[in-house]
Amino acid sequence: MNIVDRFLKYVSFHTTSDENTNMTPSTPGQMEFARYLAEELKQIGLSEVTLDRNGYVMATLESNQPSEVSHQPVVGFIAHMDTAPDASGKNIKARIVHVQSDDEQGTKVEIVLNEEENIVLSSDKYPELLNYVGQDIIVTNGKTLLGADDKAGIAEIVTAMEYLVQHPEIKHGKVRVGFTPDEEIGQGADHFDVQAFGADWAYTMDGGAIGELEFENFNAAACKIHVHGVNVHPGSAYHKMQNSMRIAYQLAVMLPRWETPEHTQEYEGFYHLIGMNGTVEETTLSYIIRDHDRARFESRKRELEHLVRKVNREYGEGTAEIEMRDQYYNMREKIEPVMHVVDLAKEAMTAVGVTPKVKPIRGGTDGARLSFEGLPCPNIFAGGENFHSRFEYLPIPSLEKACEVVLEIVKKAIKN
Repeated sequence: MNIVDRFLKYVSFHTTSDENTNMTPSTPGQMEFARYLAEELKQIGLSEVTLDRNGYVMATLESNQPSEVSHQPVVGFIAHMDTAPDASGKNIKARIVHVQSDDEQGTKVEIVLNEEENIVLSSDKYPELLNYVGQDIIVTNGKTLLGADDKAGIAEIVTAMEYLVQHPEIKHGKVRVGFTPDEEIGQGADHFDVQAFGADWAYTMDGGAIGELEFENFNAAACKIHVHGVNVHPGSAYHKMQNSMRIAYQLAVMLPRWETPEHTQEYEGFYHLIGMNGTVEETTLSYIIRDHDRARFESRKRELEHLVRKVNREYGEGTAEIEMRDQYYNMREKIEPVMHVVDLAKEAMTAVGVTPKVKPIRGGTDGARLSFEGLPCPNIFAGGENFHSRFEYLPIPSLEKACEVVLEIVKKAIKN
């Protein structure tokens, strides 16, 4: 199976994760996909294939080097099976289109994703599309995300492992692969057994556009604020009713309006309201908090706690309650002592004609948490654009180049 067909097969699985189920994996489609992957890894010739009760898949490509070779580092590659709940991942209708410019100057591209509903992928809104003029890309029908985050990463890893099995003349050490559930809800590393994985270092194939190489990421926390109100018939509500939705809105607008994802870039942090659900009696605000700088990250958490106290002073103790949990931290402090793993990825990219673009992740990966658990784990591009969106797309040359990078890392690792 070629890499494109493999990816198209993978996106047929409905694997949207759900933070509200309190299960691992959080949705049944992820376990279905995990079973498929475990069987596929056996069929392509990998050994030590395991699938645990939490949906984690691991496997080994055995070294083909003599046992007396003194230095054989074990390199790992990791990707996640779930797709983000930000957009539907059910019944994905993926198709391949050729990107052509709509004007002679090559300054405009418009791809109709859904003619009936007039859903158009346009370079006016997504200018990066112009980078792919002349290439084939995989798109959706505009009603779902695509799932390149991170099924492109899985396809790249599996295809590279299959190639190495079929070409034993390529010298390599032992390689471990791992596929995780629930990364998109911050739980992908919850039950990842670093010791059982047994790699000296690893790479998550979970980045965006071609060339991306990342070894620093946001510090991240999730927060829920529960606001309790008092409902009384509106005709007799004077000085009695406390509308929890209005109080919640008051709290929300006290946060700086410019410190949100749509107004920040690069190293700038933010507060992101991702959910709001309420009645007069009860309202819940769901936030994620992000910042690259640890001190500013802690300050952001304290600010939310301060606003809750402020609301309680005005409306009465217990009106607002806050739940907060850290999700992951900036992996940079764990990667810097072993920068050779980043240098190896740079060398591999350069060798296959890709220019490395080292940048901070405005998000996080399983690798961030795994780096703090003893497995240094930088992040490499998977090749897609507009992740978590109905306008997500995957350039096929980027998908193929990422697979080549995996192969090159494996070949070069035995020389490091």
